[in-house]
Amino acid sequence: MSGKEISQKSDNLPSADVMDLIAEDAGVGLDYDTSELQIPFIRIIQALSPQIKKSDPAYIAGAGQGDIFNTVTGMHWSGEEGIIVVPCYQETKYLKFKPREQGGGFLGELAKGDPDVARTTRSGAKEILPDGNELVKSDQHYCLIMNEEGIPGFGIIDMKSSGLKVSRRWKTQLKMMTVKHPKTGQLVTPSLFSTQWKLSVVEESNDMGSWFNWTVAQAGFVQEREIYDAAKNFRQSIETGAAKAVAEDLVDEEAHESGEAAPF
Repeated sequence: MSGKEISQKSDNLPSADVMDLIAEDAGVGLDYDTSELQIPFIRIIQALSPQIKKSDPAYIAGAGQGDIFNTVTGMHWSGEEGIIVVPCYQETKYLKFKPREQGGGFLGELAKGDPDVARTTRSGAKEILPDGNELVKSDQHYCLIMNEEGIPGFGIIDMKSSGLKVSRRWKTQLKMMTVKHPKTGQLVTPSLFSTQWKLSVVEESNDMGSWFNWTVAQAGFVQEREIYDAAKNFRQSIETGAAKAVAEDLVDEEAHESGEAAPF
């Protein structure tokens, strides 16, 4: 590089002087249309995931089986240590696939009220639609993802197959929560986005093999007004349609076709 070299701090954070300038120009140039943005998925790396295959473009250096990763940024976390999330919104998706023996492939999404959803038949661990294709139910949890400094990002944690039992337990815990107001003594049902949860990873197995799955534990309540507002705003952006998952990103087709998701 000719001329003066551009210095880079080892911690990748701006200096105090530059931070003042960043604060002054906060948000300038980032007025993208929300339809152009991609909400990342937060998923678990399985034995056949491309994130641990060095020859694959999706490879993440340093990541391993059972780790948690962000599908957009490539950031990863130890599955054993887990992550702290603030749930903001939840919806259930009904995804249609061509059977693997017929070439596989994602065929789109069915509406919750589609009559074919109630007409599936069970074949082993799979739900088969009347046309012979496979239906995969997926619970989508839109969350703030907290980093070590308590700064939130956002992402979708999609739970399908064996993950659905975890999702049901999580939703049941959320529904049953109450807290006593310190001023009035009144019992209040807290909002979804006022709660924090630790999501970590455990290994499970059956006679078909082993895989990694989520485990969820309560981690208290949101303590800072800024985080509460960010979570509430994220929820509102989803409810209004300003933020949503891109249809082709709803499922990891490679994981489905390799048999990681459906058999369990």
